[in-house]
This record gives sequence, structure tokens and C-alpha cells, in this order.
Amino acid sequence: MGDIRSAREIAMEKVEKLGEVTNEERLRWKYVPEGEKLAARYLKQNLNLATELGNYDEKVVRYVKEGASEILIRNINLPQNDSVRKNNKKAMDGLKTLKKDKIGVENIFSRIRNIFTHYTEQGEQQRKQAYEQLKAEFTAKVQQAMQQQMGTTVGLNIDIERQPQFQEEWRKLLTQLDSQYISLLNEYKQELSAIA
Repeated sequence: MGDIRSAREIAMEKVEKLGEVTNEERLRWKYVPEGEKLAARYLKQNLNLATELGNYDEKVVRYVKEGASEILIRNINLPQNDSVRKNNKKAMDGLKTLKKDKIGVENIFSRIRNIFTHYTEQGEQQRKQAYEQLKAEFTAKVQQAMQQQMGTTVGLNIDIERQPQFQEEWRKLLTQLDSQYISLLNEYKQELSAIA
């Protein structure tokens, strides 16, 4: 029969296999979160990222930039309103400051801006058409159900848009319409993450 080992013994064995923590890993653990905090402050306040980065030692700046880049990239979203548009612009400006490959970054930003333009122009038309179509379908269904139950729909005025079922179906449809844009945007965000 084999020896029965405690969970602690098994865990200690696994820790030994991992080996010693390198100095680089320690720096990453400390300064990536600092970069994330810096990016969050940058998005909320009017900070100069280049000046703030100058406060860090050369050895750790790359980790700070890594953390800040992650947060800024995560904050680029479909321009559903003016607040999101402003946030996108600020995040993109911040990324231009952080990334070395300015041309590569600008090429990706150009593609992202194309998505945003399509989303706000053609996408808006698609959403309006889909909304009206869903509203018409729902109205017809409700009228048919009322006709079957009451025998008449005369004198009934139901605000379809306020019905929870309609709102839920609209949210599903909107998510479906936006998913195509989000998928492409996420692809470009991954490309941004890979750029130095």
C-alpha cells in the first residue's frame, strides 16, 4: 500500500516544483498593479501619462506600462453615447503615449475608428429598423392574443414598449446586433495588447 499524504505535503511538493520566484516576477507583481491604478486615475482625472511614467525607475517602467495598457485597452468600447466616446478617445490617447510602435498602434486605431463609424451610422439604422420590426411583431402577437381571449381589440390601447417581454426581447436582439461589432473590436484589442 502506498503512503497517504496530507494536502499540505502535496501542496509543498508542488511549490518546490515551481522553483524560486525571480526578481523579474517580483517586479511584475508589484508594478503591473501600479500601472493599472495609474491608468484608472488617468481616465478619471486629467493626468499627463508621460510625466507620471517619468516618476518610475527605468527598470520598472515597462511593468507599469503593461498594467496601464491592459486597463486602457479594456476601456475601449462601442460608442453607445458621448460619455463612452470621450472615454474611448482618452484611452486611445493614453495608449499612444504608452506604446513604442506608434505606427502599428495608429493602424489598429484606424480600424477601430472604422468599426465605431459603422456602428454609429449604419448600425444605428439597423438598430432602429430592428426595433420597429420587433415592435410591429409584438403588437401583432398581443392583438392576436387579445382577439382570441376577448373576441375584440377595439378600445384597447397597450403600450407594447413598456411590456417586460418586449424589453427583454429587445435586449436580446440588441446584444445579437452588437455582438458582431464587439467580436471584431475584441480582435483589434488583442492586437493592441501584443504591440510593444
